[in-house]
Amino acid sequence: MAARLLLIFISILFTCSSFGSPPNVLFIAVDDLRPELGCYGSSTIQSPNIDRLASSGMVFERAYCQVAVCNCSRSSLLSGCRPDTTGVFDNQHFLRPNMPDVVTLPQHFKDHGYTSLSLGKVFHHSEREPGDDPLSWSEPAWYHGEPYRHWFTKESLDYVKKLKALPKDKQPKQLRAAPFEAANEPDDVYQDGQTALKAIETLQRLKAEAKPFFLAVGFVKPHLPFTCPQKYWDMYPAETIKLPDNYYPPKAVPAPALHNWYELRSYGTVPPAGPIPDEMALNLIRGYRACVSFMDAQVGRVVDELDRLGMRENTIIVLWGDHGYHLGENGIFTKMTNFELGTHVPLLVCLPHQKTAGRRSKELVEFVDIYPTLAELCGLSMPDHLEGSSFVPLLYKPEQAWKKAVFSQYQRPGKDKFMGRSVRTKDWRYTEWVNGKGEPAGVELYDEVNDPHENTNVAGEAASTSIVLELKAQLQSGWTAALPPISAR
Repeated sequence: MAARLLLIFISILFTCSSFGSPPNVLFIAVDDLRPELGCYGSSTIQSPNIDRLASSGMVFERAYCQVAVCNCSRSSLLSGCRPDTTGVFDNQHFLRPNMPDVVTLPQHFKDHGYTSLSLGKVFHHSEREPGDDPLSWSEPAWYHGEPYRHWFTKESLDYVKKLKALPKDKQPKQLRAAPFEAANEPDDVYQDGQTALKAIETLQRLKAEAKPFFLAVGFVKPHLPFTCPQKYWDMYPAETIKLPDNYYPPKAVPAPALHNWYELRSYGTVPPAGPIPDEMALNLIRGYRACVSFMDAQVGRVVDELDRLGMRENTIIVLWGDHGYHLGENGIFTKMTNFELGTHVPLLVCLPHQKTAGRRSKELVEFVDIYPTLAELCGLSMPDHLEGSSFVPLLYKPEQAWKKAVFSQYQRPGKDKFMGRSVRTKDWRYTEWVNGKGEPAGVELYDEVNDPHENTNVAGEAASTSIVLELKAQLQSGWTAALPPISAR
């Protein structure tokens, strides 16, 4: 405990920089970004700006979201509460109606004298209903709209026009063109380009105001549809794109663990059921990678402006992707799973003058840990409702022992309401599925050391009996039993 108090004291001293003011926070959220980046060892993705950012901070190699879908993940992270507390399990229900009195992360900074601002997608927005939270921000959240303008080529626009011409009872629920498009358009006609421009303008204003700020900047790509300028597609020649080696479901996987790619099937030209053509699958993979590089360029513009303004030396930067993503692996496209690819996320934290810059942590952390971490780094009080634990000690000593396990869950839509709860340790992932009546509906166990792509569910094998019992107990004991040692907390 004494060591922990010393670390807290050091972190508070750290926040009192040479400028004599609390540190700013630049909080960069990215939609559907899996940790397939250069700084995570990828040789397929070109992400020079995020990689440069990583070299100045800490890369968390084993960070996990609480739910692998946008609204639920963001509600959990921004409230500091786990999904069973927020009650948000889909993209149609929002945090504030369920928890009217919760003090969110940006609201906590606002209540402590920070200018708290939201640009782009931070809380979840849907095409039908915005889910933003006015109580969190000092000013109304800024969101670029012409709402959800995604397509620019004549082919795409003609396709949507054709759908609109159909009788109402023949139209799809959402009037969407194909799930990918390369257009000879500049970055700034796209939503993320506009968000980057707004962030640059806002940083200039905040520099002039000279008050501490919490600036949340949310980029939507690489979310579907995979639409971005042609120049980013050109970075990934078609002949270099391959289908994943495990373009099939895991062996012995229970049915609730999978889905029929329902988000992807809401886009034009995608078959309503069954397999998709290989050409389409390859274009999806290529388009995803192109959109990552497009988004990376926008992140670079924002961070470059922070540097140009001389504000980097008093600003904490956090970059996170709201959940993972499948590009055909495990026989799945998109997210909405409890697999490693659905729940494993990128997380970078950059502190001013960070002595551990360019270092990495292999310890397990979760999105519910971000709220208490930022509160501690900035010397703010710690709200009682938080259900994560600050990982500030890892920023100074990344190799120390930390959490025993992290937890994710996902509830399938539909009449059966299958709920899957997953516990991830350093070596294993264990998941239990139940139906809406609480009856067992399947168990999964993956050996993350020898089968990191989760190709075989070994839960039913006799050799796995002891580890199943151990992880079942860990899952039932819950997150409090997996917290870091008392000495570290």
